[in-house]
Amino acid sequence: MTMTVDTLLNIAMTNPVNAQIAARLPSLGLSQCMLTAGCLFQAVWNHQAQLPPDWGIKDYDVFYFDTDQSWEAENEVIDAARHLFRDLNVNIELKNQARVHLWYSQRFGSAYPQLQSSKDGIDRYLIAGTCIGLDVETDEVYAPYGLEDIEQGMLRINPIHPQPDLFEQKAKSYQARWPWLRIVYPDGVGSD
Repeated sequence: MTMTVDTLLNIAMTNPVNAQIAARLPSLGLSQCMLTAGCLFQAVWNHQAQLPPDWGIKDYDVFYFDTDQSWEAENEVIDAARHLFRDLNVNIELKNQARVHLWYSQRFGSAYPQLQSSKDGIDRYLIAGTCIGLDVETDEVYAPYGLEDIEQGMLRINPIHPQPDLFEQKAKSYQARWPWLRIVYPDGVGSD
């Protein structure tokens, strides 16, 4: 099987939670709103492992971009989403990508640039192949590193956001749930 955008979406939407989130999110009117990360690519891994499409998914990430960088504005969006999705009984995490630089260093211990879009946030995931987002307005998939690594179960460090320790921690957490995944270390980083 060759992983295409259509294949990815077909598999991801077999998870009814993804389908409901994608269908409802436009009603919030958020700029650059994208369903992103594990809820998309982990559905592919589950499909390959013949597991339920929502197995092992800890949360559902939604990125948007609002130039109002106040916590109050983001909290209003979080509250509106909590109300909108209350029947789904899952953890949905909404993050205004315009605000990430304000809290990232305190949480993760390293500096973070001010982002200019939701796609900028997706570009900075620790693992290259996991940089995937679905624009809920256009149904376009954004995958700057393509879909081959997800299809092949390859976990490589993101070259534009190289954080070797955090990468290894994240990759090993994925490998614990999907043991067939392969961690590919760049020369001189980690151990295989």
